[in-house]
Amino acid sequence: MHLATHPATVRLRAGLPVVGEIVWAVGSLWISSTLLHNWPDPNGYWRDTDGLAYGLLAAIYLPLVLRRRFPVAVLCGTGLCVAAYLTLGYYHVVAVCGLATALYTVASLRPRRVSMRCAAGALVVFLWGTRLAEPGIGALSVGFVTVMTVVCWVVGDGARRLRELTRRLRLEQEEKARRAVMEERIQIARELHDVIAHHVSVISVQTGLASYVFSSDPPTARRALDTVGDSAREALAEMRRMLVVLREEGPEPGPDGPSGEVQGLGRLDELVKRVGEAGVPVDVRVTGTAYVLPPGIDLCAYRVVQEALTNVIKHAPQAPTTVRVHYGADEVRVRVKDAGSGRTPAHAPAGPGRATGQGLIGMRERATIYHGTVTAAPAPEGGFEVSLRVPVPRPGGDDADAVRTRRR
Repeated sequence: MHLATHPATVRLRAGLPVVGEIVWAVGSLWISSTLLHNWPDPNGYWRDTDGLAYGLLAAIYLPLVLRRRFPVAVLCGTGLCVAAYLTLGYYHVVAVCGLATALYTVASLRPRRVSMRCAAGALVVFLWGTRLAEPGIGALSVGFVTVMTVVCWVVGDGARRLRELTRRLRLEQEEKARRAVMEERIQIARELHDVIAHHVSVISVQTGLASYVFSSDPPTARRALDTVGDSAREALAEMRRMLVVLREEGPEPGPDGPSGEVQGLGRLDELVKRVGEAGVPVDVRVTGTAYVLPPGIDLCAYRVVQEALTNVIKHAPQAPTTVRVHYGADEVRVRVKDAGSGRTPAHAPAGPGRATGQGLIGMRERATIYHGTVTAAPAPEGGFEVSLRVPVPRPGGDDADAVRTRRR
């Protein structure tokens, strides 16, 4: 067991403040009593020391043990005892420290509206004690007790504000930590969905096809099973990459895929081929002059296309689908639209139902990170359409009219 968490150590730490208060109170009483007993008074300014004087000093200092638990009550009791002590004419200096300590405690633990009233009451008691000042220093004594009262209150109030500021900073740090954990959980959920949903959808479709034509068309069944194997291996590779990043406590899972491959629009051909093998004909068209996108934006665009095509596989299988990618001078736009004419399984939601779920949430979260927008809705002419627009921070750049068309 670590020394810091040992029960004896914990109890010792909990008891130290109490021991400190006891030592402070008893030590102050001992010093004050010693001064009262030994202070010379050749001119007879003060009343002779007797048992009542020592009793009042004990009543002033010993309750300071409880000053942090009951600051206002201790201040009131100490103030009354100090007032009685001063009224009887005993040597006044030894009593004022107790009241000053009680005032500081109130100012450090209670709101200003309370501590200022307590400070005013303490000042009245101190000013009453100035009547015992030696001849010729009455005005100086008044100024001294006034300054002492203000200093005690200011120092105590400053300690209170510093403690409140420390508490607020600690709460803000805890809130930031909670937000960071929540953002990390959302990020992990988004990555898991993006990695798993697409590959599982392809595996599901290809497995059904292989099962359907297993006896009647073995070559087709074999190709379907090959696609299942490829999708499973790629899913495992991407999962392995993400887990490595998480274990190393590195930055957000980046665009680098397994074996150094880049996950972005550069892998669009592979994605379209895999979707085509699942029975969805895809037509891809890239307009504008292609340029290297920042890794995060490139991955965002790729994931949006991947999720949109996954939804086509699940909700509109065999529906002709178009993918449009446009490289602008300061933005990249992606549009994925299916004709909606494919056969929809009875268990799969159709139409606007595709606009709900974790997939769309993940797409919008990714786009928001890069100040982009995602829209997903039924197209006016039928089918479903997903559009992404993301600004690309790049110095200059010409938006050429060249068009490259690839059909899948």
